[in-house]
Order: sequence, then structure tokens, then C-alpha cells
Amino acid sequence: MKLPGKAEAAVLLRKAGCSQNVVEHCLSVATLAMEIGEACVKQGVVVNLSLVETGSLLHDIGRAKTHDVSHGVIGSGIVAELGLPDAVALIVERHVGAGIPVEEAVELGLPPRDSEPQTVEETIVCYADKLISCNKRVTLEETFRLFTSDLGANHPAIERLKVLHEKIVKLAGQDFR
Repeated sequence: MKLPGKAEAAVLLRKAGCSQNVVEHCLSVATLAMEIGEACVKQGVVVNLSLVETGSLLHDIGRAKTHDVSHGVIGSGIVAELGLPDAVALIVERHVGAGIPVEEAVELGLPPRDSEPQTVEETIVCYADKLISCNKRVTLEETFRLFTSDLGANHPAIERLKVLHEKIVKLAGQDFR
């Protein structure tokens, strides 16, 4: 199956009911995700760049229905209904926060499953999303401040974000903060 590119993904986002702000955010995340993916490839990492592009373009499609933490799960369902591969749906589900382990998913009222990034493509999209606020690139330090402000200084998501950053630096051979 040919995965949708930028123009087709933007149409899918709009048809689902996403605002222009969400569409612009997804386009910005896709630009950074592709930069990270290409850096990984240069380091010899096997990356499906088409999957990174489509997953990053559609990662917030669930925001057509809600802007809360469940947008990843809802978006995954929308992607599945569109007939796109499970790999795209998993990117959409697993991009939220720095990933959500099963225990936290249950506490948040989400399906009881591990929604932490598992594949290199999921990891890239999740990380790229953390460095884009609206449609602007932000520093990792700004993201840490936001996580701390929203979740509290000792929330386990902060440590997961640190681990996510370290994985990307190792895979890409460079720091994108």
C-alpha cells in the first residue's frame, strides 16, 4: 500500500475535522521527523522514511475529536478506519507524551496497553512532536519545563522524555535539542 504524502495527509486531517493549527503542527512535526530520520539513516540505522513521514503527518488526527490525552488512541482508530497499515496507527497511538506505559494508561482511563514507542519510526515521531509547539521548533529544555509545569516535577514522563532524547541522540548521532 502506498502511504499518503503531505498533500494527501493534509486532506485526510481536514476531512477528519482537524483545525488548520493542527494541520500546520503536523506538517512541522513531519519536517523535523524526516530530518531526524535522515540523520539516522546516515548513521546506518534502518528507517522506513515513508512510514515516518505518514505517521508524523497524521500523528494528531485524533485532535479532530479531542485535545486530551486520549487523542492518540482515538487517532489510531481513525487511521485504522482509513485502512492505513497498523504501523501508522501505532505511531499515532504511541506519540503521546513520551509514551504511556500500561499502568499510567489505566490511571488515565485509556485502554490497558503499553503505548510507549517501540520501533525506531515510533520513537522518531514521538520525539519530533516534543520539539514542536504549535508549528514552531522549541528546545528540549522548554519541553522539560512544560512537562514539569503540566505534570509535576517528579512525574515519570519526565524521565521517559530523557530516555527518548538519549535514544534519538544515539540513533541519529547528533543532538536535536
